[in-house]
Amino acid sequence: MSGGGGGGGGGGTGRALLYLDVDGPLNPYAARPEHRPEGYTTHRMKPDGWIAQHPGLPPSAVKPLRVWLNPDHGPALLALADRYDLVWATTWRQEANTYIAPVLGLPALPVVDWPTTLTPGPNGTFWKTRHLVTHADGRPFAWLDDELDDRDRQFVAAHHDGPALLHRVDPRLGLREADFAELAAFARGL
Repeated sequence: MSGGGGGGGGGGTGRALLYLDVDGPLNPYAARPEHRPEGYTTHRMKPDGWIAQHPGLPPSAVKPLRVWLNPDHGPALLALADRYDLVWATTWRQEANTYIAPVLGLPALPVVDWPTTLTPGPNGTFWKTRHLVTHADGRPFAWLDDELDDRDRQFVAAHHDGPALLHRVDPRLGLREADFAELAAFARGL
C-alpha cells in the first residue's frame, strides 16, 4: 500500500515494498524468557489486540505483553527507505504505528488490512501469503516474517508477476545485520 490507503498498486511498476512483521523479526518473542537478546530493550504494552485475547477480563486485569525491541532497527529500516516503501504486515495492524513505530523512531507506516478471519492459505501456505500477493499487485516486494517456508515461496512465484524476496527471520534472534544486508542486496538487484 503506498501512502495511507488503497492497494499496492502497480502491476509490476513502482518502488519495491518492504513488508514488516512485528513478532519474530522485530520482537524476538521466541528467545528464552530469561535471556533478552543483545541490543534489545524490554517494553510492556497493552495493545487492544492483546487485551482481546483475554476475554472476560477487564483491561486493567490483563497483564501487559512483554515486547523486546532493538532501537537500532529503526535507523536500519529507514536507511532502506530510499529503495523500499515500508509497510506493516502484522497482526498488530494499526497498533504497530501506536506501539512499535515510536520506540523504533519510525514514522507512521501504511498497514496491510487483513481480513477479520485468519484462515490458512492454499496448499499449506501461511495465511498472510495470498493477501500480500494481492496487496503488492505486481510490485516487487521483500517480506520479513518468521512463519515463511518453501510453500510460500512457490505460491508467490506462481501468483506474483514481479520479483519477490520472502525472508524468514528466526523468532529467537530477530533481525540481524545479515538480514539487512540481504534486503539491501535484493533492492540493488531490482
